[in-house]
Formats: sequence, structure tokens, C-alpha cells
Amino acid sequence: MTEAFGAVRGTAGPPTAAGPVGGLSTHALVGHESLLADTREQLAGGGSVLLTGPAGIGKSSLLSALAGEFTGLQVLQCSLSETERHLPFLGLIDLLADTGDDILHTLPKHQRAALESALLRRTDPIGERDVLGLRMAVLATFRALCTAGPVLMVVDDAQWLDAPSAELLAFIARRARGLPLQALVGLRTDPADSRPGPRLCPPPVSAFEVPPMTAAEVTRLLSGLDLPRAVLAKVHRASDGNPFFALELGRALAEHDGPLDAAAPLPVPDSLRSLMLGRLMALSDDARRTLLTACAVARPTLVLLRGAGRPDAGADLAEAREAGIVTPGEVVRFTHPLLSAVLYAEASEHDRLAVHSALADAVSDPVERARHLALVAPGRDAEVAATLSEAATAARRRGARAAAARLGLLAADRTTRREDEPGLRLTAAEDALASGEFGLARGIAEEVLEHATVPAERVRAWIVLLDSGGQALAELDDVFPRALADARDDPALLAPLHYRLAWRAWLVKGSATKARDEAALAARLAAEAGDRRTEVLALTKQALAEFSTGRLEAEQTLARALAGSQDPTIRFDHNGPVYLRHRHHLLHDRLEEARAELRSLTYAVRQRGAVESLFMCLYGSSQVEIFRGRCDRALDLAEQCLRLAEDSELSRGPAWCAAAFAEAAGGSLDRALAAAERAVAHSEDDGDLLFLPHCLHAAGHIRLLRGDAAGAAEALRRVRRLECAQGLAEPALRRWHPDLAEALVAIGEPDEAAEVIEETRRDALRLGRRGVLAVLDRSAALVIAARGDVEAAAEAMGRAVTTLSGLPYPLEEGRARLELGRLRARLGDAPAARESLRSAHRVFSRAKAAPWVAAVAAELDHLEVGIPTVAGEADPLRALAGIERRVAVLVAEGATNREIAARLFVSVKTVEASLTRTYRKLGVRSRVDIARLAAFHNPDDRPAS
Repeated sequence: MTEAFGAVRGTAGPPTAAGPVGGLSTHALVGHESLLADTREQLAGGGSVLLTGPAGIGKSSLLSALAGEFTGLQVLQCSLSETERHLPFLGLIDLLADTGDDILHTLPKHQRAALESALLRRTDPIGERDVLGLRMAVLATFRALCTAGPVLMVVDDAQWLDAPSAELLAFIARRARGLPLQALVGLRTDPADSRPGPRLCPPPVSAFEVPPMTAAEVTRLLSGLDLPRAVLAKVHRASDGNPFFALELGRALAEHDGPLDAAAPLPVPDSLRSLMLGRLMALSDDARRTLLTACAVARPTLVLLRGAGRPDAGADLAEAREAGIVTPGEVVRFTHPLLSAVLYAEASEHDRLAVHSALADAVSDPVERARHLALVAPGRDAEVAATLSEAATAARRRGARAAAARLGLLAADRTTRREDEPGLRLTAAEDALASGEFGLARGIAEEVLEHATVPAERVRAWIVLLDSGGQALAELDDVFPRALADARDDPALLAPLHYRLAWRAWLVKGSATKARDEAALAARLAAEAGDRRTEVLALTKQALAEFSTGRLEAEQTLARALAGSQDPTIRFDHNGPVYLRHRHHLLHDRLEEARAELRSLTYAVRQRGAVESLFMCLYGSSQVEIFRGRCDRALDLAEQCLRLAEDSELSRGPAWCAAAFAEAAGGSLDRALAAAERAVAHSEDDGDLLFLPHCLHAAGHIRLLRGDAAGAAEALRRVRRLECAQGLAEPALRRWHPDLAEALVAIGEPDEAAEVIEETRRDALRLGRRGVLAVLDRSAALVIAARGDVEAAAEAMGRAVTTLSGLPYPLEEGRARLELGRLRARLGDAPAARESLRSAHRVFSRAKAAPWVAAVAAELDHLEVGIPTVAGEADPLRALAGIERRVAVLVAEGATNREIAARLFVSVKTVEASLTRTYRKLGVRSRVDIARLAAFHNPDDRPAS
């Protein structure tokens, strides 16, 4: 569990996908949106496209999807197979199957005869003298087809194209210049085959390699199979991101009897096993035995393989490299992970045991040696159990918590001391929690609870269950009374439970005050029991609640938590006081100190901390970089958050929220809004009242930037209601208040905006929050303008600019300069408006704040075109606001949809949708009509220059 700024775990649920797993045709498109966009652009520009990649990567699905989109073209298709490549002219026959005799009858007689023979429309064969005639006939046929309209040839699996068809199509491609003829070709590539593919594409041609799927995309692909996250991660590694392989492995796992163990070898279906075995069986027996040894060890090197009884390993690996089974390099790497999986699965039990026995003697790493010993010596053995337990400890110290969990479970299975078994299992469960494998942790805890009778063991298992639930604590309400009953009156057992009740009070019940009281009780109980670890965690939680509710004693509580030496597990924990200290720096506008704190903590957590703590460090760093005006860095950190959440069992709500804020600061507003909506949905699904306001703030902030003031006000009013209900009174923790005030001004509610500003200002003054007060000054200036005194508003905004320029918040300074430019434009002072807008442009450009740069550029465009920033009666575009207005101004300048999308950092689809609404609102039918409206605007209404 984690605090309001970054709650991460929960019932993440399956991500959105295209439906239940079915044929590859639909699901291979998952994650290929960017590739589709690039290929669409190439085809729309009249060029040809070559898609390359290994078997199963999704080329056919992409070809089918693209061909289906270009309905305005004549589409000629052929789909080929290996068994038919010896049949001459079969590719040409498929392509021209629907070409009627009316086309062929336009050809000279000898050419028509040659082509009809090739197409099997007559029985006399083609002679050698007819080859040139056939070439000219095919060229003439394609020219005739192009006369009727543009032609798109779609050739799937071009590597199987018969030689005569390939030669003819290459002949056409070389002579297609000037013809509206394009090709869309899929070509299988193989690392072991360096032969060039057929040159079938008329120029200009762009080649695109179809990339493998990421772990997140494989998770989406298999979302209908309900597989554990750890198993999905293993499927991604084994499939190497190949969607066909991933689907086949996923189906095999879904049909697997019994529980799924991420540590066990994957069941490889027959369809893949035969494909891989065909390559492996071409090797000698010695080479396969060496490779079996290599695939049984984590880091196989030539020296290690020789030490494990393979003296001729060098020659064996050379043979495997020649066959395209392994890649060159010091460490043996298979060209595809499934080759390793199939080789190990097909080996006999005797051969596997022999390999593990040899490796147990050869490896020097204690963790690796323990794993091989466990596989060689099944059954209970005190010596093996001790070795495994020591190896688990070593893995834990390295930060390899997933490995520690599995080694710990093996130790529990091997121990001869049955009384030690529950403790070993619970330690393994805690390691699983730290590695993000919450399903595994839950399973272990439930197993222990079935048999354990010792109160301490039972409470420890209940705590694992609670911690594995994360943000979805509402679903575990029945656990608390049972755990408290097991704890009885033992303060050592009650303290960690009341600490978790503090989380429940805020997260589920929505009361920060109750959370503070529970945390204080937990701290007292922990101190009584001498449990400093729980006491520090509870004090940290108490301090967070006190900061959030605006209590001045928060500083002292945090100091108590930081006093004395820190348990390493607490020092690296995102719920510990060191992490909270960076939040404390932010309250006082000390951005560089906050950044330094997080950088140091992130480094330590990467070495030995939990996945969730690493996530929170990245999340906090992303927020700090936005404040500092390092938007590109914020985007990178948010992307790391998203990948980490998708690769583990962390709730993705906070990850999507990080992505939303980062995209709004330096990326795409379309992506930002989509991410914010996902974040809100995840938090609502989890019943997470603690994090939901932050997600809603992201949604409101982005809608305000997109020009949707009503949508922004709706989301941000909800934030206000939630925080009031929770008793929160710290405006510097979630800085939504200025956004709400500015959205209210934009929808004509200046009095409500003034009320929000005054209420927030009181808390900020009481707590000494200079940064918040400066931004509120910007919002207050807009209220003054909304009440009619634009000149006084401009003066107030100028003061806000001066104040913000002395604080470390570039984006807030840039926003104030942008608003000052707008106000000066309303006053008719175009030179001053340009000066303010250009200074805002410089601030945002240095910050790489792309959406804000676009907003400033739009205002400058308004000045140049002569359309006022705020609509008046003389404004021809007065019916438009926000992004619709920006798009219309750029259309009036003659910009294309793609140019507009690039300037406003939105998608082409967003521009198209905006134009559709614009046509309706203005009562026009075309871009030309918009340009005429702008051109007919009275020049006397232009701001003075």
C-alpha cells in the first residue's frame, strides 16, 4: 500500500483488449498503432510498403488491415504458401484472377496469347520466344488497369512467390514510374537466411520491420485467458514478443491442468514444438547436449560449459551458430527463446538431472548452485534445505526478491524441521510481495492459514494477504476482524494490523483524520512491543496524514520517524520517512533537494528494494521533473512507471496518472487524456478514495488545456468534494486549486472561482506555501478580468509573473506569461501581447513543454490572423472555443490537417473531429469557407500593432 501521491497496487484487472483471444488476425494489431500510421501515410502518399519480420510476427494481419482501408483503390491480392512455390505463374494468376477479358482483349494478339497461357486461360504452353511478349503483356495489362484507377498489389508471404511471377512483378516494378501503381508486400525474414527478398515494389518504397510485442502488449493480447502476471511475463520472454507464438503458448497454458507456476517450464504446444524441433534435430547429438547444458543455466559461457563436462563446447557452439540456433558472443544466447524451451522440454528426465548435477559442481554462484542442487535432490534433506535458505538470503541481499521467493519455497519443501516450514513459506511470500508477484504471495499465505495455529504465524499470513490486496482493500474488509482476533491483546501483533487499518481508513473510508488516529495508535503499540520498524512506518503514515490535513505537528512527527538509525528495509521503502522527506521538500518549494533525495533513494531501491518502492520513486521523480520544467525527462520516467506496472502486478492507475501528467506537460494531449481516463477508471474500480482525486486532477488539468473548460470544471469540482470529505487542507500536496479556479472563470463562474481562491489562500498563508500563493495570484487576476476590469487584471498578472519568475516552477511562470499576453491582446496592445507571448514561448520551449508551446503558438497566430483571443460580436469564429478555434485559425492560414496536428500536438483524428464540429457550428461545408470567413473579418477589429 502507498500514500495518496502514488498508490500502486490493486486489482489491476485485465487491460483493454480487442476481446477474447481468437485468431491472430485481430490481435496481431495490438501495439502496432504507430506502425499502421506510418504505413498508412506512405500508402496515402502514393508509395509502396514492404513489411518484414519472422514467421508469426503479424505481417499478414497488418497487410489485411491496411488493404481493407484503401477501398478507393483497385486491390489485387495473392496469398502464397511454401508448398505451392514450385507452381509457375501462380502468384500472377492470383493477382489477376478478377481481371476480365475486356482488359486482355486490348492487348496485341501475340501478347494476349502469352498472358492467357500463363494465366491458364488457354491450353497452349508458353515458349521461350514468348517470354518477352509475356513481360510486355503483363506491363500493358497493369497500365490498362491503372488507366481505370490507382492499383494496389498486396502480396503476402512474398518469400514463397514462384520464380516466374517474381521476375514478372520485378519487371513491372522497374517500369512503373508515372503509373498509379503501388505494392503492399509482406516478406518473412530469418536470421539464418541472408538471401535478399524479391524486389516487387514500385518506387518509392519504404521498408518497415514489424517489431515484436512488448510485455504489456502480450498481456493485452492474452487478457482473455486470465493468466497470472508472472506467467504472462514468462510467455513474453519465451515468445520473444511474437504474437503467434504468444497466443499458442497462452492457449496451452489456459488448457493446463493444475496451478500455474511461473518457475516451471512452459508447456510448449505441438504447433510450436514441431517448428522448433525441425531446426534443433538438424544438429549433431553432441551439439544438442551442449545446448541443453546451456539452456539449463542462467549465464552460459564457454568456460562454464567446458567445466560442466562439455570439453568440445567450442565446436558444438560453432555448429549451432552456423545453423542459426545461437548468436555469436561470449555468453550463449539462443536466436529465439523457444528453441531453448523446446530443447529442455524434449530432453529426458535422466539427461536433465545429469546436466543439473554437472552444473551444481561447475557454477560458483551460491544462488545458482542451490537451484541445481534442489533439482538434483528431490525430497526432504536438511543439508539441501539449509543451502537453499542461505541462497534465498543471498538473493534477497542482491535485490533479487523473485529468486529469493522461489528458493525460499524450495527450502520449505526440503526442510526436515516441520516447525520451520510456515516461517520459511511466509518469508518467501514476503519476497514475492517485494518482487510484485502478489498472486504467488496470496497463494502462500492462504496455504499457511489452512494449517497454522500459532498466532504470530497466522497474523503474519493475514498481513501478507492485506498487503497483496494493495489499493483494493475494500475487498478484504473481512480479513481485519479475523486477524485482530488472532492477535488478541499482543501489542507486537496488533501494531502492524492497526498500521494497515490506518491505510484502510483513508483508502476505503475516505477519512484522513481517522487514518491519523489509527497510525498514532499503531506507533504507540509498536513502541510498547519494541518493534521499531512498525513504529517508524506508523509515524510516517501519521506524519503524512497530518501534513495532508494541515496540522502543524506534522513536522515533529516526521522528525520522530527520521530519528535514530534506519532499518534498511524501511530506508528503501516508499512508505518510510526518507521517501516522505522528498514530499516535505516539495511543500517548501525545495525542488532540487527533493530531486536529490529521490535520485539517491532510487539508486538504492534499484539495488535492494521492492518493485513497488521503485515504482514510487520513479513516479515521484516524474512529478518533480514536471515542476522543474524538464518535461522530456518526466515523460521518460512516466514511461518507466508504466512499463514497471505492466510487467508486474502493480495497479496501473497511478502509472496511467503519471503518464497523463507527463504527456500533458511535454507530449500529446490526446495521449494525456486517454491516460487520465484510464487512471480514473482504475482508481474507481479499486474503490481507491485516496488516489482518485489525483487522477481526477489529471483529467481536469488536461481538459482545461484542451479548451474543454466545462469538462475540466466538472472533474475538478469532484476533486474538491472528495478532498473536503476526507478533511484535507494542504494545498501544496495536490495543486489542483488554480486549475479549478481558472476552469470556473472560463465557464462564467467567477464568484465560485474567487471562493476557491480565497479558501485555498487561507490554508496556504497559514502553512507558508509560497509557490501555491504565487499561482493563486495568477488565477485571481483572471477573476478580475472576468469581472470586467481587464486593465487591473493585466497589472495583477504582471505581478504574478514577477513572483513566479523568482520561484522554481517554469511551467507555472509560462502559464502566467501566456495569460498576460492574452490580457494585453484584449486591451488592444498587440506589441506588448507579442512580447509576453514570446517570453512564454521561450519558457515553454526551454522546458520542452510541447502542448504549452502549441497553445502559445495558437495565440500568436490569433494576433497575426487578426482574430481576437476572446470572441466578440465582430469575431467570425465566435462560436468556437478551445481546440476548435485553434484548428480553425490554422485552417484559415492554409495548414493541412497533418501540419495542424503537429503544431497543436494532437492526432490527425482529433483535428478531423474538430473540423467536423466546426463545420456544423459555423454552418459551412469546407476549409475554403472557413478561410473566407476569416478573410472577410473587418480589419478594423484587428488588435493594434
